[in-house]
Amino acid sequence: MRIIARRTLKEFWLKHHEVEEQLKTWYHDAKNSDWHSPHDIKDLYPSASLLGDNRVVFNIKGNRFRLIVKINYDFQIIYIRFIGTHSAYDKIDAEKI
Repeated sequence: MRIIARRTLKEFWLKHHEVEEQLKTWYHDAKNSDWHSPHDIKDLYPSASLLGDNRVVFNIKGNRFRLIVKINYDFQIIYIRFIGTHSAYDKIDAEKI
């Protein structure tokens, strides 16, 4: 999978050092995956939440942080849409961001 944009994750972990390893692990796992449907994601990340419009919410570091991505399965591209604390996540509309 191609991920756009790793820079977003890196900028976040530079501000929140406690989540760096978990985001690096997620990035590595996602980049080396071959996801063709939401079911493929759930096999690797059972706690991921599947939203409409091919969006997925990943719980990071015991659900203290949330990562929202939008996936184009046909072209194997993951778009980072949001990374933030759980409280910041509560203030957005995950289906529209």
